[in-house]
Amino acid sequence: MSADEVLATLAASGPRRVFACGVMGALGALLIYLGVLLAPAFLWSLGFVAAGALVAWMGWRQWQITTMALELTEHELRTTTGLTLVAVNDIERIDRGALAFKPSQGFMLRTKSHGPRLWAPGLYWRLGRAIGIGGVTQAGQAKFMAQTLEALIAHRDGGA
Repeated sequence: MSADEVLATLAASGPRRVFACGVMGALGALLIYLGVLLAPAFLWSLGFVAAGALVAWMGWRQWQITTMALELTEHELRTTTGLTLVAVNDIERIDRGALAFKPSQGFMLRTKSHGPRLWAPGLYWRLGRAIGIGGVTQAGQAKFMAQTLEALIAHRDGGA
């Protein structure tokens, strides 16, 4: 097996992607509508319009970001754009239980070292030593990636 061979891929689910971005766009439009037509004072109007514009922009950003996918190789978890999220050697543990603090249809990684803050709405986020993988992703692909990561970690730690 090549060190750069992709072992698992995690991409956005088409229907989940459309639903999530559509909800964000609709919420943005509703907030702008409320700000323009129904707000009782100028500051409220300004606040509603600003919040609506921000939410609509976040929906558009999520639509753009969810065109990429995550790839797992023997040595790293990266995006299809080439950004390395975490090296496999830096992963301490994987949380994917029903009560784990994790994104929908995904799993949580705890790393040994702190990393930069990253956020790709619907795919992943990183804050300190925690990395959340999932959101609008496909459940089967996420489960397979988590199981593959668990196997890589067990092999690294001498358990396999």
